[in-house]
Amino acid sequence: MDWKLFAITFGTVFVAELGDKTQLAALAFTADSKKPWTIFAAASLALVVVTAIGVAAGSLLGRWLNPAWVRRGSAVLFIVIGAWLLVAEFRKSR
Repeated sequence: MDWKLFAITFGTVFVAELGDKTQLAALAFTADSKKPWTIFAAASLALVVVTAIGVAAGSLLGRWLNPAWVRRGSAVLFIVIGAWLLVAEFRKSR
């Protein structure tokens, strides 16, 4: 195992996920249900499945595309989704 890659990936994902909507949803579900282990198991499984999809997609795309283009495409998609959410929020507040 490449421990340096592991540490970089863990650190990046950990920091990126702090305070995100998934964490806040888990907090809200736990406060409402009072069943923290059920929420932990469900949220953990959901994150594992979503990550597996991302890894599989990245693996497939990496076979046919230059990794730099995969990163650029991911960045553009991230910006587009953020802009879309921002526009939707402004429309909702009207």
